[in-house]
Amino acid sequence: MSKAGPKPKSAQTSHAGIYKADAVKDVAESLGIANLPDAVASALASDVEYRIHQVVEEASRFMRHARRTTLTTADIDLALRTLNIEPLYGHTPHAPSTFRRALPFPHMASAGTVYFVEDEEIDFDKVLREEKIIIPKGVNWTAHWLAVEGVQPLVPENPPAVPREEAIAPGAVNGKSPQAALAKPQQQQANQQNPSNQLVKQVLSRELQLYYTRLTSSLLPPSASQADISKRTAALASLRADAGLQALLPYLVRWVGEGIVGALRDGPDQEQEGRTLEVLLDVVGAIIDNSTLFIEPYLHQLLPAILSVLLHSNLPRSHATHLRVTAAQTLGKILTQHSTTYPSLSPRIMKTLLVALLGSSSSGHSASPGAVNGFAMDTSGTPPADVRTSPKPLGTREGAIRGLVGIGKEAVRKGMLEGGGTRIVGEECASSGGEGVDGVIEAVMMALETLHPPFDMSDALNPSQEEDARLIGQLHDLLGEFFTARVVSRGDRGWAAGIVASVNG
Repeated sequence: MSKAGPKPKSAQTSHAGIYKADAVKDVAESLGIANLPDAVASALASDVEYRIHQVVEEASRFMRHARRTTLTTADIDLALRTLNIEPLYGHTPHAPSTFRRALPFPHMASAGTVYFVEDEEIDFDKVLREEKIIIPKGVNWTAHWLAVEGVQPLVPENPPAVPREEAIAPGAVNGKSPQAALAKPQQQQANQQNPSNQLVKQVLSRELQLYYTRLTSSLLPPSASQADISKRTAALASLRADAGLQALLPYLVRWVGEGIVGALRDGPDQEQEGRTLEVLLDVVGAIIDNSTLFIEPYLHQLLPAILSVLLHSNLPRSHATHLRVTAAQTLGKILTQHSTTYPSLSPRIMKTLLVALLGSSSSGHSASPGAVNGFAMDTSGTPPADVRTSPKPLGTREGAIRGLVGIGKEAVRKGMLEGGGTRIVGEECASSGGEGVDGVIEAVMMALETLHPPFDMSDALNPSQEEDARLIGQLHDLLGEFFTARVVSRGDRGWAAGIVASVNG
């Protein structure tokens, strides 16, 4: 008999690690995989144990670098991220899980100690009775004005304004001595006696006070000497280009306004007053040209001064045209720069000029009293309702026409053609024929050239031809007899047709 051979070894290999093969089979059954072979379960258990050791070892490095002796879930998350493994969700160090020890199983003594995460039972009645917790808004940012022109606006973001201290009666109040209380009324009385100097000393620095004094003394009174002209030119250049004059701007605006009012009141027909007005208009132009100055809060003070010069009827003869042209150019520059910011600015100025141009015994409008030479800027956007009983002086009409030219083509079209300004001025020029007619005629012809420029080489008007006769009739309806004759005398048929065509835009 042959000897029995050795017994074949079982194909099943036992796994003696921490992670048992039975755990792998349980997971497989939960996934719907039944009858998982023992060899596969043992291999998967070994691989899982290796991966767990790898993650724990990597997490231990983070623990040691953090100088800690306790491994946390944050270390596990960092280790998983280092190994390029998807992290575990729901386990954070900020809300650690609380494990509770389960009671032993009598019928399974070999099960060992079991721990589980205890879920807190929430009583809905208690939650509904408790006060609701409002979740605060997230961190964000917003913008607000800290100060506008040195004045702090009253918005919730800014701290409350400090109230001004009132004058204290004699006697100790709130711990203050009687001497301190008596000092304030005396200081207030001194401020009332000399308010302008005290205001300058409180607001302006010593350098700006000195600059203001030298600037005004270099500009006025005007002199024809070469040295004074050089000083005046340098002062205007400094005012036009220097930065850091914002604090001085309200004083300059007030000085210009008072100077213009004084010159027009004392006798604008004098030669000296005419030169003064020219200098003051140059100052206004220099202020507007300075790009570092914020002049928008002071437009309501500059515009009356400009309109006073533009619409005044008794300017010096040798300076009248230059003053009105300069005022019109300055007015147009202001509207060009600030009409976008203030959309109502152009219509208000337009109405003021139309009142000055069209005001007459039959169709004119009267300006509200107490403003610019009798022509107030209506802030409501509606023209005055009452009627002026006397016609406007020719000087005022000339200034209104030059102002419309300074504003632009559309203003000239509305005032001179649609409003009938050319006919009204032509009738007065034909009837009066006195002093100031030449300036008005020149202003009207300049306005018509603004509507449509003359042609250098154009066909001549021939009244005997039917088409030209019809064109002259249309000119007569638009311009009246006086200025129609002036346009026809030019002999420019293209210019005349352009004026008629400009009515339709």
